[in-house]
Formats: sequence, structure tokens, C-alpha cells
Amino acid sequence: MLIDDGEEVVRESQCPHCGRMFCAQCKVAWHVGMDCGEFQKLSVDERGNEDVMLRNLAQSQNWRRCPSCMFYVEKSVGCSYMKCRSGYAFCYNCGLQAVSHTCQSCHK
Repeated sequence: MLIDDGEEVVRESQCPHCGRMFCAQCKVAWHVGMDCGEFQKLSVDERGNEDVMLRNLAQSQNWRRCPSCMFYVEKSVGCSYMKCRSGYAFCYNCGLQAVSHTCQSCHK
């Protein structure tokens, strides 16, 4: 049980029964590596512990998501032009749809 005394916003708390950390603001298991605003922006099917771990790994490895199908992609070599398995072509740097190998937005 949490008591709102109006003085401090409680975010991270520990369950007195099981000892696990949880977010008192989002009312879920603690979302490591992201603030409540970022967590709230995730769709419901991306909020599981494994999904958050994948998101953190993708962020640390500098992976991008296809703007069309949201599948993670990784650029290992070459220019920033990416063509996802869904067929959608986009710039790896800025995420905008690409029609050629030179992005008109970020000029890479």
C-alpha cells in the first residue's frame, strides 16, 4: 500500500510481499532504462519485460525500426538506404521514406 502525502512523487517502489521493484506511477513491474513517459508511449503489446529488454538492447546496439512494420533492422556496412523485408525503403539515419540511396532530408 502506498500513501500519497502530496509531498513527493513516488515512482520506483518495492513490493513488501515479493520484494520486486514496481513503478507506482504506471502500476507495472519496474521499467528499467526508461522513464514513465517513454513507457506510456509504448503500445500495450510492447510493455512486457522481454519487450523492454529488447528495446534496451536495440538502443544500445543503435538498431532502428522500420517505420512501416516496426521490425528492428541493423546496418552493418554501406550507405544509410535501407530496404526492410516488408519492402519499405527508408533512411537509417532519420527514418524518412527513401526513394534513392541519398536521403533528401539528412543528405547522407
